[in-house]
Amino acid sequence: MTGEPVIHVVDDDRAAREGLGFLLSSLGLAIAEHASAAGLLAALGDGTGDGTGEGCILADLRMPGMSGLELLDELGRRGCPLPVIMITGHGDVPLAVRAMRAGAMDFFEKPVNGLALVERITEALKLSRERAAAARAARDLQARVASLSPREAQVAAGVLAGRLGKQIAADLGISPKTVEIHRHNAMEKMGASNAAELVRLLAAAGWTAG
Repeated sequence: MTGEPVIHVVDDDRAAREGLGFLLSSLGLAIAEHASAAGLLAALGDGTGDGTGEGCILADLRMPGMSGLELLDELGRRGCPLPVIMITGHGDVPLAVRAMRAGAMDFFEKPVNGLALVERITEALKLSRERAAAARAARDLQARVASLSPREAQVAAGVLAGRLGKQIAADLGISPKTVEIHRHNAMEKMGASNAAELVRLLAAAGWTAG
């Protein structure tokens, strides 16, 4: 799913599901209704790629089949970045607290306070945008790393390890001038203006001096 953020409403109770959907769609929000946790998971796919899009999930805690708590665990296993808000019935608060400890952003008791829910959804969508932006930046960084030639990567690794140009040249059996060329090319591909920034970018990409 791409484009505008989507609010996924997951509840086996059709009336409750449609009620939430009507409330949120009346505010101009895009809604996707799911009668079960399995339905949501099928719609999201593996939850790890661009197909997940931006948005958040409103899930009922007690549902037949996979419960809201089990759904939360499965979303975590899949690495789904969408924030989750749990909807609970009377007496489910201890379970809702468990859900928050497992990663839920918040929970609301039925009947839901519409205004408070909308405010929390607004915060969830902001968090979703931030996570999506961070994921895009990480993918871009990895793509830049992957664009390095084997020799550029070796020189970059030497820079990360704090080796001087002459030392890197001796390590690799090439001339210092060649090291300078490869270092320049690596910095250009990585979008680094200096060696310190190259080191920062490589570290952010998960490289280590070892």
